[in-house]
Amino acid sequence: MTGFFEALLQYGFLQKALVAGLLASIGCGIMGSYVVVKRIGFLAGGISHAVLGGMGAALFYGFSPLGGALGAALLAALLIGWISLRWKEREDTLIGALWAVGMAIGIIFISKTPGYSVNLMSYLFGNILMVPQKDIWLMALMDAVVLTTVLLFYRQFLAVSFDEEFARLRGVPVTLFYLLLLCMVAVTVVLLIQVVGLILVIALLTLPAAIAAHYLHSLGRMMLLAAVLGMLFTTLGLAIAYVFDLPAGATIILVAGLAYLLSTMLNQLLQRQRQTQKVS
Repeated sequence: MTGFFEALLQYGFLQKALVAGLLASIGCGIMGSYVVVKRIGFLAGGISHAVLGGMGAALFYGFSPLGGALGAALLAALLIGWISLRWKEREDTLIGALWAVGMAIGIIFISKTPGYSVNLMSYLFGNILMVPQKDIWLMALMDAVVLTTVLLFYRQFLAVSFDEEFARLRGVPVTLFYLLLLCMVAVTVVLLIQVVGLILVIALLTLPAAIAAHYLHSLGRMMLLAAVLGMLFTTLGLAIAYVFDLPAGATIILVAGLAYLLSTMLNQLLQRQRQTQKVS
């Protein structure tokens, strides 16, 4: 492991990869907490997979894939949010269809672009070691947008996440803030694509927040802990991937998944101890 930190001081691509992981972890901790609390993981999955259509179209027409991903993610968030609000009884089917169509469009565009096979693999499974400097700046800007939006509308998002009916009674425009929340999730999905790719993005979006939820009930503290855990998982996963020559994105998810399993077992033990103490 010391070899990784020595290489980190020498190689610029590793430094950029680490910075990308840390930036992605900030958005992941903040918006992942909302996803876990509101239980909208399936909606976030629909957004993340529909993004491939925008990436493929942007690549085909010579634009930035990350910019195409951001546009497609925001459009998918609004569509999925509208579907969720209007057609509850068919929500799963419609979101699943959008999920599949988005990926199909992306694959068609990418297949018509020279060098599609390499690009397709990097978009699906991430390529944190090849993040360009301009994308680092774009990721920092997206983090700033997420942070600013959450700070400005923290109470409204909190009300929408925990009790929509009460929020309506208090005069909160629930539909507006629900769609805005999904748009911020979409921005975070684009942040995470650079690190772990489309296929694994939901795991990194939800696992750190799910672990934090085991021990904290305050949403603000949960966000902070989830962001720190995301930074820990991305750094440790990157180090292990470098030392053992493994795919970085998949290794990061394995680290996060193992941590979640251990945390779940620890949480169960703590709950049993509390119940035993109450009985005695």
